[in-house]
Amino acid sequence: MLELKDVDFVRDGKLLLSGVSLTVGEGERWALLGPNGAGKSTMLGLCGAVTHPTRGTVEILGKRLGTVDIRTLRESIGHVNPRHPLRSPLSIVDVVLTGLTGTIERMPRWEPTAAQTERALELIDLLGISSLAHSPWTTLSQGERGRALIARALIADPRLLLLDEPSTGLDVAAREQLLETLDHIHTTHPHLAWLLVTHHLEELPTCTTHAALLREGQILAAGPVDDVITTPLISTTFNHPIKITHRAGRWTATAGARTALE
Repeated sequence: MLELKDVDFVRDGKLLLSGVSLTVGEGERWALLGPNGAGKSTMLGLCGAVTHPTRGTVEILGKRLGTVDIRTLRESIGHVNPRHPLRSPLSIVDVVLTGLTGTIERMPRWEPTAAQTERALELIDLLGISSLAHSPWTTLSQGERGRALIARALIADPRLLLLDEPSTGLDVAAREQLLETLDHIHTTHPHLAWLLVTHHLEELPTCTTHAALLREGQILAAGPVDDVITTPLISTTFNHPIKITHRAGRWTATAGARTALE
Protein backbone atom coordinates (compact mmCIF):
# COMPACT_ATOMS: atom_id res chain seq x y z
CA MET A 1 0.00 0.00 0.00
CA LEU A 2 2.85 2.36 0.83
CA GLU A 3 6.62 2.07 0.55
CA LEU A 4 9.27 4.67 1.25
CA LYS A 5 12.80 3.59 0.45
CA ASP A 6 15.94 5.52 1.47
CA VAL A 7 14.06 8.82 1.30
CA ASP A 8 15.76 12.19 1.87
CA PHE A 9 13.78 15.41 1.81
CA VAL A 10 15.46 18.81 1.62
CA ARG A 11 13.67 22.15 1.88
CA ASP A 12 15.43 25.52 1.67
CA GLY A 13 18.76 23.76 2.04
CA LYS A 14 17.71 21.98 5.25
CA LEU A 15 17.61 18.19 5.48
CA LEU A 16 14.20 17.38 7.01
CA LEU A 17 14.16 13.62 6.36
CA SER A 18 17.21 11.39 6.05
CA GLY A 19 17.32 7.78 4.86
CA VAL A 20 13.68 7.10 5.73
CA SER A 21 12.33 3.65 4.79
CA LEU A 22 8.87 2.35 5.69
CA THR A 23 6.49 -0.26 4.28
CA VAL A 24 2.75 -0.29 5.08
CA GLY A 25 0.68 -3.31 4.06
CA GLU A 26 -3.03 -3.71 3.36
CA GLY A 27 -5.18 -3.43 6.48
CA GLU A 28 -2.28 -2.28 8.66
CA ARG A 29 -2.97 0.66 10.96
CA TRP A 30 0.23 2.55 11.69
CA ALA A 31 1.04 5.20 14.27
CA LEU A 32 3.77 7.69 13.39
CA LEU A 33 5.17 9.09 16.63
CA GLY A 34 7.83 11.65 17.40
CA PRO A 35 8.49 14.99 19.07
CA ASN A 36 7.63 18.33 17.50
CA GLY A 37 9.90 19.03 14.55
CA ALA A 38 10.79 15.36 14.02
CA GLY A 39 9.53 15.42 10.41
CA LYS A 40 6.15 13.73 10.86
CA SER A 41 4.15 16.21 8.78
CA THR A 42 6.87 16.23 6.12
CA MET A 43 6.67 12.45 5.90
CA LEU A 44 2.88 12.57 5.71
CA GLY A 45 3.12 14.98 2.79
CA LEU A 46 5.15 12.40 0.88
CA CYS A 47 2.70 9.62 1.76
CA GLY A 48 -0.18 11.77 0.50
CA ALA A 49 1.51 12.58 -2.84
CA VAL A 50 1.60 16.25 -1.84
CA THR A 51 5.39 16.50 -2.12
CA HIS A 52 8.13 14.51 -3.81
CA PRO A 53 11.32 13.14 -2.24
CA THR A 54 14.63 14.85 -2.90
CA ARG A 55 16.29 11.44 -3.02
CA GLY A 56 14.99 7.89 -2.75
CA THR A 57 11.63 6.50 -3.89
CA VAL A 58 8.04 6.68 -2.69
CA GLU A 59 5.49 4.16 -3.97
CA ILE A 60 1.84 4.68 -3.08
CA LEU A 61 -0.67 1.97 -3.99
CA GLY A 62 1.88 0.49 -6.39
CA LYS A 63 2.56 3.81 -8.16
CA ARG A 64 5.91 5.56 -7.90
CA LEU A 65 5.91 9.31 -7.34
CA GLY A 66 7.38 11.05 -10.34
CA THR A 67 5.97 8.53 -12.83
CA VAL A 68 2.22 8.88 -12.22
CA ASP A 69 -0.49 11.54 -12.41
CA ILE A 70 -0.65 12.57 -8.75
CA ARG A 71 -4.15 14.01 -9.14
CA THR A 72 -5.45 10.55 -10.02
CA LEU A 73 -3.38 8.94 -7.26
CA ARG A 74 -4.76 11.31 -4.63
CA GLU A 75 -8.28 10.10 -5.40
CA SER A 76 -7.36 6.81 -3.70
CA ILE A 77 -5.95 8.52 -0.60
CA GLY A 78 -8.14 9.85 2.19
CA HIS A 79 -6.60 12.70 4.19
CA VAL A 80 -7.96 13.90 7.54
CA ASN A 81 -6.58 17.26 8.64
CA PRO A 82 -8.25 18.88 11.67
CA ARG A 83 -7.06 22.26 10.37
CA HIS A 84 -9.43 21.96 7.41
CA PRO A 85 -9.58 25.54 6.02
CA LEU A 86 -13.32 25.71 5.32
CA ARG A 87 -14.87 28.98 6.45
CA SER A 88 -18.31 28.97 4.82
CA PRO A 89 -21.42 27.42 6.45
CA LEU A 90 -21.61 24.28 4.32
CA SER A 91 -23.75 21.52 5.80
CA ILE A 92 -22.06 18.33 6.94
CA VAL A 93 -23.54 16.55 3.93
CA ASP A 94 -21.92 19.06 1.59
CA VAL A 95 -18.61 18.88 3.47
CA VAL A 96 -18.57 15.11 3.08
CA LEU A 97 -19.46 15.38 -0.62
CA THR A 98 -16.44 17.65 -1.24
CA GLY A 99 -14.39 14.52 -0.62
CA LEU A 100 -15.52 13.36 -4.07
CA THR A 101 -14.19 16.47 -5.79
CA GLY A 102 -11.13 16.99 -3.61
CA THR A 103 -12.10 20.60 -2.99
CA ILE A 104 -12.78 22.68 0.11
CA GLU A 105 -16.02 24.22 -1.18
CA ARG A 106 -18.71 22.66 -3.36
CA MET A 107 -17.63 22.93 -7.00
CA PRO A 108 -19.75 25.34 -9.08
CA ARG A 109 -22.30 23.56 -11.30
CA TRP A 110 -21.37 20.17 -9.82
CA GLU A 111 -24.23 18.12 -8.44
CA PRO A 112 -23.85 14.76 -6.70
CA THR A 113 -25.85 11.79 -7.87
CA ALA A 114 -28.56 10.37 -5.65
CA ALA A 115 -26.29 7.42 -4.89
CA GLN A 116 -23.45 9.73 -3.86
CA THR A 117 -25.71 11.69 -1.52
CA GLU A 118 -27.04 8.45 -0.03
CA ARG A 119 -23.47 7.27 0.51
CA ALA A 120 -22.61 10.55 2.26
CA LEU A 121 -25.57 10.10 4.61
CA GLU A 122 -24.56 6.49 5.31
CA LEU A 123 -21.07 7.60 6.34
CA ILE A 124 -22.43 10.42 8.46
CA ASP A 125 -24.57 7.85 10.26
CA LEU A 126 -21.57 5.51 10.60
CA LEU A 127 -19.63 8.33 12.27
CA GLY A 128 -22.47 8.92 14.72
CA ILE A 129 -23.45 12.43 13.64
CA SER A 130 -26.60 11.76 11.60
CA SER A 131 -28.59 14.23 13.70
CA LEU A 132 -26.25 16.97 12.47
CA ALA A 133 -26.26 16.02 8.78
CA HIS A 134 -27.74 19.34 7.71
CA SER A 135 -26.11 21.53 10.34
CA PRO A 136 -23.69 24.22 9.08
CA TRP A 137 -19.97 23.62 9.50
CA THR A 138 -19.57 26.91 11.34
CA THR A 139 -21.74 25.73 14.27
CA LEU A 140 -20.00 22.39 14.85
CA SER A 141 -17.71 21.55 17.73
CA GLN A 142 -14.16 20.48 16.99
CA GLY A 143 -15.07 16.86 17.72
CA GLU A 144 -18.05 16.96 15.37
CA ARG A 145 -15.86 18.47 12.68
CA GLY A 146 -13.31 15.72 13.16
CA ARG A 147 -15.87 13.00 12.56
CA ALA A 148 -17.27 14.86 9.56
CA LEU A 149 -13.77 15.02 8.07
CA ILE A 150 -13.31 11.29 8.50
CA ALA A 151 -16.58 10.73 6.62
CA ARG A 152 -15.29 13.14 3.94
CA ALA A 153 -12.09 11.11 3.64
CA LEU A 154 -13.97 7.82 3.34
CA ILE A 155 -16.56 8.81 0.73
CA ALA A 156 -14.22 8.19 -2.20
CA ASP A 157 -13.51 4.64 -0.88
CA PRO A 158 -9.78 5.25 -0.41
CA ARG A 159 -7.34 2.39 0.01
CA LEU A 160 -5.04 4.51 2.19
CA LEU A 161 -6.08 6.88 4.98
CA LEU A 162 -3.78 9.57 6.42
CA LEU A 163 -4.73 11.13 9.76
CA ASP A 164 -2.71 14.20 10.72
CA GLU A 165 -3.04 14.62 14.50
CA PRO A 166 -6.83 14.05 14.34
CA SER A 167 -7.28 14.71 18.08
CA THR A 168 -5.97 18.27 17.85
CA GLY A 169 -8.17 20.65 19.81
CA LEU A 170 -10.42 17.96 21.29
CA ASP A 171 -11.40 17.69 24.93
CA VAL A 172 -11.16 14.31 26.65
CA ALA A 173 -14.72 13.22 25.82
CA ALA A 174 -14.44 14.23 22.17
CA ARG A 175 -11.08 12.48 21.88
CA GLU A 176 -12.53 9.26 23.25
CA GLN A 177 -15.47 9.48 20.83
CA LEU A 178 -13.03 9.93 17.96
CA LEU A 179 -10.94 6.93 19.01
CA GLU A 180 -14.06 4.78 19.32
CA THR A 181 -14.96 5.90 15.81
CA LEU A 182 -11.56 4.85 14.46
CA ASP A 183 -11.89 1.44 16.09
CA HIS A 184 -15.33 1.09 14.52
CA ILE A 185 -13.97 2.03 11.07
CA HIS A 186 -11.48 -0.81 11.41
CA THR A 187 -14.38 -3.26 11.67
CA THR A 188 -16.31 -1.73 8.73
CA HIS A 189 -13.25 -1.19 6.48
CA PRO A 190 -10.86 -4.05 7.41
CA HIS A 191 -8.70 -3.71 4.28
CA LEU A 192 -8.12 0.02 4.70
CA ALA A 193 -4.52 0.90 5.60
CA TRP A 194 -3.82 4.05 7.57
CA LEU A 195 -1.06 6.16 9.00
CA LEU A 196 -1.96 8.25 12.06
CA VAL A 197 0.42 11.02 13.10
CA THR A 198 0.59 12.10 16.73
CA HIS A 199 3.00 12.79 19.56
CA HIS A 200 0.57 11.67 22.28
CA LEU A 201 0.33 7.93 22.99
CA GLU A 202 -3.08 8.45 24.59
CA GLU A 203 -4.41 9.40 21.14
CA LEU A 204 -3.87 5.95 19.61
CA PRO A 205 -6.91 3.73 18.98
CA THR A 206 -6.87 0.18 20.28
CA CYS A 207 -6.84 -1.21 16.73
CA THR A 208 -3.34 0.18 16.04
CA THR A 209 -1.21 -2.65 14.62
CA HIS A 210 2.16 -1.02 13.87
CA ALA A 211 4.20 2.00 14.87
CA ALA A 212 7.15 4.00 13.59
CA LEU A 213 9.25 6.34 15.72
CA LEU A 214 10.72 9.43 14.08
CA ARG A 215 13.38 11.67 15.56
CA GLU A 216 15.32 14.45 13.84
CA GLY A 217 14.18 13.24 10.43
CA GLN A 218 15.18 9.61 10.89
CA ILE A 219 13.25 6.43 11.68
CA LEU A 220 14.51 5.01 14.97
CA ALA A 221 12.26 1.96 14.99
CA ALA A 222 9.35 0.56 12.96
CA GLY A 223 7.31 -2.62 13.22
CA PRO A 224 4.55 -4.31 15.23
CA VAL A 225 3.22 -1.87 17.81
CA ASP A 226 4.06 -3.98 20.85
CA ASP A 227 7.70 -4.17 19.73
CA VAL A 228 8.01 -0.43 19.11
CA ILE A 229 5.99 1.37 21.79
CA THR A 230 8.23 0.42 24.69
CA THR A 231 9.75 2.37 27.56
CA PRO A 232 13.33 2.32 26.15
CA LEU A 233 12.40 3.22 22.57
CA ILE A 234 9.92 5.96 23.46
CA SER A 235 12.38 7.43 25.96
CA THR A 236 15.07 7.55 23.29
CA THR A 237 12.70 9.04 20.70
CA PHE A 238 11.66 11.90 22.97
CA ASN A 239 15.06 12.19 24.67
CA HIS A 240 13.48 11.96 28.10
CA PRO A 241 12.82 9.06 30.49
CA ILE A 242 9.23 7.99 29.86
CA LYS A 243 7.51 4.96 31.33
CA ILE A 244 5.03 3.24 29.00
CA THR A 245 1.98 1.43 30.30
CA HIS A 246 -0.27 -0.69 28.06
CA ARG A 247 -3.64 -1.65 29.47
CA ALA A 248 -6.92 -2.67 27.76
CA GLY A 249 -5.42 -1.86 24.37
CA ARG A 250 -4.49 1.73 25.25
CA TRP A 251 -1.11 3.30 26.01
CA THR A 252 -0.18 5.89 28.61
CA ALA A 253 3.10 7.70 29.20
CA THR A 254 4.40 8.96 32.54
CA ALA A 255 7.72 10.30 33.77
CA GLY A 256 10.20 7.49 34.23
CA ALA A 257 13.49 6.98 35.98
CA ARG A 258 16.64 8.31 34.42
CA THR A 259 17.82 4.75 33.81
CA ALA A 260 15.23 4.51 31.00
CA LEU A 261 17.71 6.25 28.70
CA GLU A 262 20.69 4.15 29.69
